[in-house]
Amino acid sequence: MAICPIVRAQMLIRRPVAEVFNAFVDPAITTRFWFTRSSGPLESGHSVKWEWEMYGVSADVRVKQIEPNRRILIEWDEPPTSVEWLFTARPDDTTLVVITNRGFSGEDDAVVAQAIDSMGGFSLVLAGAKALLEHGIELGLVGDHHPVD
Repeated sequence: MAICPIVRAQMLIRRPVAEVFNAFVDPAITTRFWFTRSSGPLESGHSVKWEWEMYGVSADVRVKQIEPNRRILIEWDEPPTSVEWLFTARPDDTTLVVITNRGFSGEDDAVVAQAIDSMGGFSLVLAGAKALLEHGIELGLVGDHHPVD
């Protein structure tokens, strides 16, 4: 029986939901804590290309659905999975962000490796977003995770 893990990472960010949501759809902000370049903002039905220039890699991203201040759903090809962000506004003007990645494929060992890598990657992304949005600090977590010699 093949395994089909679902990865979840979450973080409370002490900023209003509109600000947190915008940080993930506007590449002028997202490039400060995740990828280094994007071909455009996230919009339902559109595709964008995200680049991590320090690693020489990119991802083609298909935006399946955007619900402002509530949800982002994308698909990408490497590995071919879907990623969903849920944004929950809380009464104290904070936002809980939950990222779910599913659809990993391949041999069991490869699926497990993909899932572990995804969990670590999205945890870094959330930590970087939290530092930027709460304190204005760019930690460089994604680039520093695998420094290029």
